[in-house]
Amino acid sequence: MLQVRPSPLQNRVDPFGEIRATAERGLFYGNRGGRFHRDDRTLGAPRWKSRQWITCLCAFKNRRNVVFGKRYTDLFFLDEPTALAAGHRPCFECRRDRALAYRKAIDPTGALRADDLDRRLDAERREGRAKRRHMLQIDGLPDGAIYAEGEKAYALRRDAVLPWSFAGYGAPAARPRERVVACLTPPTSLAALSAGYAPEWHPSAAPISRLS
Repeated sequence: MLQVRPSPLQNRVDPFGEIRATAERGLFYGNRGGRFHRDDRTLGAPRWKSRQWITCLCAFKNRRNVVFGKRYTDLFFLDEPTALAAGHRPCFECRRDRALAYRKAIDPTGALRADDLDRRLDAERREGRAKRRHMLQIDGLPDGAIYAEGEKAYALRRDAVLPWSFAGYGAPAARPRERVVACLTPPTSLAALSAGYAPEWHPSAAPISRLS
């Protein structure tokens, strides 16, 4: 008997912060502060519950979770550069070491609280309901930053630029120079990346050898 696969849920996040339905899988799980999906497991107009947009592990302490259940609208990301570009930060529970490293890269004093980070990121990631694009010189952007050309996204790694997709990164091209680009990664996360925070990449992004 032929088995028909159910349609994928609308729960995969792209670097623009949009939530799409696709069968492709990612490395990270996350949420936006609670539940905003409907009882039939579809999305309406809302795209977040609170300003707490976090990136979590897909497995933690043998916890079991029903996707699009009662507590959260479960979201999934290709990798950490994608999640950072969308406006998420590391979770202080399941990814505590990474969250502390992220915060220390931004504020070595450790004075910033999780809510402080959430307030900053909330102001930086969107204009109303639209994704905020920060017009910046590409030469000053760190590894792990993602920028847009129209509706396509590109990640920077070393001296290469990688085209983004839900299935992974495409073939690298030489990193352009002396250009202003529409950066999707919020300034707070750019500060973390610039100060040495190393994001966890999808395997398709490695190895990137030096381009001639």
